[in-house]
This record gives sequence, C-alpha cells and structure tokens, in this order.
Amino acid sequence: MAKNHGWRDDPRELLRAGEDFDLEGMDRGAKPGWKAGKKAAGRFCHERGDLLSELQERLFAEGRAGGKRSLLVVVQGLDTAGKGGVARHVMSKVDPQGVALRSFGAPTDEEKKHHFLWRIKKALPGPGLIGVFDRSHYEDVLVARVDELVPRKTWEQRYDEINAFEADLVASGTTVLKLGLMVSHDEQGLRLMKRLDRPDKHWKYSKNDVPTRAQWDDYQAAYGDVFRRTSTEEAPWYVVPADHKWYARLAITEILTQTLIDMDPEWPQVRWDPEVQRRKLAATMSTAALRASLKETERQVKKAVKADREVQEEAARAREEVAGSDPIAAAEAEAREAEAVASAATAMLDLKRTRRQKAELLEERS
Repeated sequence: MAKNHGWRDDPRELLRAGEDFDLEGMDRGAKPGWKAGKKAAGRFCHERGDLLSELQERLFAEGRAGGKRSLLVVVQGLDTAGKGGVARHVMSKVDPQGVALRSFGAPTDEEKKHHFLWRIKKALPGPGLIGVFDRSHYEDVLVARVDELVPRKTWEQRYDEINAFEADLVASGTTVLKLGLMVSHDEQGLRLMKRLDRPDKHWKYSKNDVPTRAQWDDYQAAYGDVFRRTSTEEAPWYVVPADHKWYARLAITEILTQTLIDMDPEWPQVRWDPEVQRRKLAATMSTAALRASLKETERQVKKAVKADREVQEEAARAREEVAGSDPIAAAEAEAREAEAVASAATAMLDLKRTRRQKAELLEERS
C-alpha cells in the first residue's frame, strides 16, 4: 500500500465548486495540490488501488449482508474530457461485480414519455454497489439547454428538482460523488484530431463533434451554471482540470478513496453461529482434511488480522496525508488505530475458540 504521497492538500477541498465558482477562469492544464510529477502519480495510483479495492470489497459485503448504503459516481464532461478513462483506469482497481456502470445518451421514445429523472431512478446502484454514470441527469440541463430541446422555464426548474432528488438519495443511504472533467478548447481540438489521424480511433469520432464544438461557449455557460447551482452540501461537484489525463485520473482516484474512507465500510456481522456451522461442515470432511484445517487455522486468522490492520493504518495515513495538522484527522487516525487493536484482540480470542473446537471435533473421531 501507498507509503508516501505527493498531495499537499485534500483534492476535494481544492476542486470543490461553490456558488461563486468561476469556470471561465479555470486553468484546465493545472494540477492543483499535486507536488510530484506524472511518474510519481502513476506509482501513487497503483499503490492506492490496494486500499481502494479493500474498501470497495467491504462496502460490497455490507450490501450483501443487508446494508443499505451505496455510492453513486456521476461523471460529466464534453467529448474527449476523459469520462471513459474513469471506468477503465480508476474503477478497474476494484472488483467489477461491485460496480454498476451506466451511460446515458439521448432519451428513447419510451423515456421521453416520463419525467426526466425516471430513467435515472431506474439505474441507481443497489446496496453495496458503486454506480458510475457516464453522463447523467445533468444532460437535461446541458444538452437540453444548449440545443433548446425544452423551453427555458423547463430546464430552469430542473436545477431545484435535481438538488431535491440528490438530497433524497443521500438521506436514503447513497453517497453522491459528482465529477466534472474540464478540458480546454485547444486540448479538445488536439484529441479530436488524434481520433481522425489514427484509424484505430475512428470509431470514437462522430460527425457531430465539430458542430458540438462550435457551441463551446454555450456549453461552458451551461456547465458553469450546473456547478454553481447544483453543488450542494449533500452532493458537491468536484471540477477536475482534465488537460492532463494522468492528473485527472490521479485526482479522481484520491477523491474516490477519501470518500470511501469517510464512508468507513466494515465487514458485516453474520447472523448465524460460526461454531454451529463449523460443526456441520466438519461432519462432511474427512479426518485428514479436518486435521489440515486445524493446522491452517492460526495462519488464516493471523492473515485476516494483518490485512485488517493494514487497511485501518493505510486509511488513517491517507486521511492524515491530505489533512496535514488537522486535529480532527489526527483524532480519526487514533480512533482507527484503536479500532484495529481491538479488532485484532477479538480475532485472537476467536482463534483460541476455533482451535479448541476443531481439536475437540477431531478427538470425537478417535
């Protein structure tokens, strides 16, 4: 797991949009908060992937055991901004069975018959899942506005509807993480030209790309309003400079990791008695297999204790790295350390009971 870092500050604090957010003045080639370079970013993302994977697995397990929490990651940006890279390069670090990816294009005839949020609600992630929306309900205040698909009065009222919808999501147990990937006009042109120059990228290009690019100013105004009017306390926007793909992926990896650390998913408590189930399972095993299991018991338990301790320590270190001298972060780190110690002590007591039970089960066969 990551042992060093290049973040000066928490990217969530640096990239969060507020009511006075200025998209026009944003430097799309900036690398806010990162003090190292591209190679260091690659190493950091690779190492951070271990912690990200562990936290996601706990959230997934929590959902399988009846938990209600989930995480929705909304990704928005114009063509070539790198939205697809979030799924390929960031979400690839976690177990795919715990991820629900959905992309929203132009609404179908059936979807047009319903409220604009109808199709979104149908695609929300279930308990324990991380849902990733490549484009989302925000298309209905972006494309719908720029292309004048609905009257101004209609898209104007959608901002409040979206805020209310997301507040309800959060209240019901879904953490909402919104990422706006913003490239410069020049960078977008370069990336589109690359798609034209390379035969293996032609499939990514659309004849609509140039007409859409001609609406650049209108889209920038629409995005600016989205960030200012729908970045709320419950569901804030993080606006990521995306001219450097490696920085955008780095920032998103850290934002996602810090969000999961804050969610603090834990292994669920089972509702059945392990000793009862162990006895039933042992009855189906040969004596040789049961003896081998007894021999493995201590190694397996200590392996689980070590893994849990590493996750707790890495999560605490990750919070401290971006929080600096924040006393709250320091207190959280201490609490995680205490939790890891208590968990290890409990596991070792369980180890003694497990070894004793297996030994007794073997004696019964003598």
